[in-house]
Amino acid sequence: MTTDEERLQILRMIEGGQITAEEGAKLLDAVQEPSSGEQDGGSPRWFRVRVTDLHTGKHKVNINLPMKLLDVGAKIGAKFGAPADLDIEEIVRAIKEGAQGQIVDVEDMEEGERVEIYVE
Repeated sequence: MTTDEERLQILRMIEGGQITAEEGAKLLDAVQEPSSGEQDGGSPRWFRVRVTDLHTGKHKVNINLPMKLLDVGAKIGAKFGAPADLDIEEIVRAIKEGAQGQIVDVEDMEEGERVEIYVE
């Protein structure tokens, strides 16, 4: 995703009430400056969350955040109503301890959603 597309996605999230203006400002700052992971090439750079409708296969939520905004991303994810058996704090702790790749893959049959979280 290019920086312009990222900025537009953030602005749409603010407009839609999905994030606050303050959270949006932090996200906009992050996409304008390279993170330390982008500079050293070895650290994970992106926190990605996808929520897919199991019936249609369409993405309901597709968030890509720079790793330095992990805490903000977790708060945003919690606003979307994570499944009850998904402990956001535990996921953040695992990522901070170095977990990479696909961290979560949960299907909520009652809600008809699949939640995937990646660190890349």
